[in-house]
Amino acid sequence: MRALMFGWEFPPHISGGLGTACQGITRGLAAQGVDVTFVLPRLDAEIGGADHLRLMGANRVRARVGVREIVELRERIRVLEVLSPLRPYLTDREYRSLLERDQHLTLEALVAEVNNDFSGGYGTNLMEEVLRYSIVAAYIADVEPHDVIHAHDWMTYPAGIEAKRVSGRPLVVHAHALEFDRSGEHVNQTVYDVERAGFEAADRIIAVSSFTKDTIVARYGIPPEKVRVVHNAVSKERRFGELRLTRALKEKIVLFLGRVTFQKGPDYFVEAAAKVLANRRDVRFVMAGSGDMFPRMVERMAELRLEDRFHFTGFLRGADVERLYAMSDLYVMPSVSEPFGITPLEAMVYNVPIIVSKQSGVAEVLDSAVKIDFWDVDRLADRIEEIISDPALAHELAERGAETLKNIKWEIAGERVLAVYRELVEEVHR
Repeated sequence: MRALMFGWEFPPHISGGLGTACQGITRGLAAQGVDVTFVLPRLDAEIGGADHLRLMGANRVRARVGVREIVELRERIRVLEVLSPLRPYLTDREYRSLLERDQHLTLEALVAEVNNDFSGGYGTNLMEEVLRYSIVAAYIADVEPHDVIHAHDWMTYPAGIEAKRVSGRPLVVHAHALEFDRSGEHVNQTVYDVERAGFEAADRIIAVSSFTKDTIVARYGIPPEKVRVVHNAVSKERRFGELRLTRALKEKIVLFLGRVTFQKGPDYFVEAAAKVLANRRDVRFVMAGSGDMFPRMVERMAELRLEDRFHFTGFLRGADVERLYAMSDLYVMPSVSEPFGITPLEAMVYNVPIIVSKQSGVAEVLDSAVKIDFWDVDRLADRIEEIISDPALAHELAERGAETLKNIKWEIAGERVLAVYRELVEEVHR
């Protein structure tokens, strides 16, 4: 089986869980004997940890566009005259700010730039890169042998659609997050339209949780039989010896790690911290990450007078993240809407007990975890205090987590994705 896969990021160059999930899924597929060609917008050097697949950079492909292709492109793509400054995690406030700049993408500008290098990030011209990427995807699909096309998240759906048009192979789109997760009810209409077009064009949709599948069916009008659920997993590797851990603080450490955005519920974490610290001072709260709500969280922390017990680290990656997990006594994910959420699993790898919101996909695979409604700050504060006050309970939760992790493997995810591939290939040959 040969899969032509389109993704926007791959470790170590990541901004969130999407790249980590893509690496895990491709490793799981490789373990099943699947030959994966993974196409990134930009690839300037060899990437470590990618020996199980073939990586391609769209920036290294020169796909010249002629008059006929331009005419066809105008007919196929209806979102060319759109605001260019879009990004996957755009918030309502950021979107309104960018609207004032009145930056538009035209077909002429797109074609003129199609052979320039992609940035491969989430910058102000993301939509331009998404469309240019789709043009190159068509060329790649024409020359690269493959049995199935697999596109990860909305930025690559147009690429998947173009690849399917050229090769005629079945298309799988993978929903790692939805616009409703990122923006609540204040959706970016263009991103929603791209997501819906991808779901409608796909032969199968893979959702990272039943929570996400239900949203796809209810909000995008997709038949439920078209959607398959494949839960994410986590790498079990731990590098305690390399981390050189030194714990200078004697207080308990409660950790929030993720984007500091509406979706992740950082405000509920701060409010719960204030309630816990009103009762005891032998605990420190750490918020690791960055995002549009970061300034407000700093302000709120100051308003609540938590300066000596609440710390912000900014965005972390690699060994710094692992070190923080290993030093923590409790991990909290109070997400408002979380399609899956790999970070609690990462914390469990380091024997850290966790609290997750019931409004998260990962809660579906954590039968023994502590779960709360994201909005129930009183309950969250009570559970935090209960766990950090009772070493026996904390140890029991960590032991349960270790047992749960035995059944959460990328190999299992790979098997389930391969089952989707085989189902589609068999339909083609009937």
